[in-house]
Amino acid sequence: MASPAIPEKPLAAEPAASSQPAVVPSYFNPVSPLWNVIDRFNQWRADLGLPHPGTVENLQKEVKATHLTNYMFDGARADLTKSLSMDPLFQVTHSFALGSQTLPSSYNFGAIFANPKVFLQGGVDHEGNVNARFNHGWTANQVTKVQAQFSQQAGQNMIQFEHDYQGRDFNVNIKGVNPSPADFTGIYIGSYLQSLTKNLAVGVETLWQRPNPDLSDMSSSYLAKYTSNDKNWIATAQLQATGILQATYWQKLSEKVDVAADLQLIATPQRRDAIATLGAKYDLRLATFRAQLESTGKVSALLEQRFTPTFAFLVSGEIDHFKASYCFY
Repeated sequence: MASPAIPEKPLAAEPAASSQPAVVPSYFNPVSPLWNVIDRFNQWRADLGLPHPGTVENLQKEVKATHLTNYMFDGARADLTKSLSMDPLFQVTHSFALGSQTLPSSYNFGAIFANPKVFLQGGVDHEGNVNARFNHGWTANQVTKVQAQFSQQAGQNMIQFEHDYQGRDFNVNIKGVNPSPADFTGIYIGSYLQSLTKNLAVGVETLWQRPNPDLSDMSSSYLAKYTSNDKNWIATAQLQATGILQATYWQKLSEKVDVAADLQLIATPQRRDAIATLGAKYDLRLATFRAQLESTGKVSALLEQRFTPTFAFLVSGEIDHFKASYCFY
């Protein structure tokens, strides 16, 4: 009687010889301890989910949009805009300024070209002064900007180079105003803003001036920004090495009403002073009304009435109670 056949035990497959050389850990290799620490640190930051803090240049953007300081003008102004193309965007503008008590009447012709990566803006006035702006987005996080101004008057020419990098939870910006590669004269500005929590961001901005090879000066300012969870209010602070502290507060009361406050404390050997500004903005369906009160005794108001997207009527006024003067624009 034949005995039952015993199945043979399958042999383990031998590993195929690898054609790739063995990876040797090194300082420049991702498997090194240093890169492991960096990867773990980046993963820890990603797990925190910190938001992008914005830029130092736009630290007080909401306050500036609520106050009317940047919107006041003297005399009458008219802008006529004609869009020649929408994709890519190409439009021209004719601007007229008349009746100013401090500036002569002027005319400016401007043009804008823009696509997803490039933004070009230029203008020339009736005296031949030229201004230009160029932005190029290399990636979604990196933008290079160039601004230039050329005038027939001595000392009025300016060119500025800028590069902005937006990280996941930080922002880095460097600028050079009239830089000279020969002797490194000019003005150089660098800033860094970092989110520490989902609400708090801190940063520093350093300015280095070198008007001539024998003279240079460096100063730094320190920044802080706190944003509420619902983003309905933002508080900022900026402390300069010269002894100037600026604090701002902005709050959105409703979909149509914004309020903002600005406090500037000056404590220098030459001057000790404090200036407070309180403003509000009310958006109507086709109009915007801004009002502002300053501790110096000035009360200002501005009304912008839009009849069409390309035509608006603006009227503003200011009363200085301490100087007993007023003006109407």
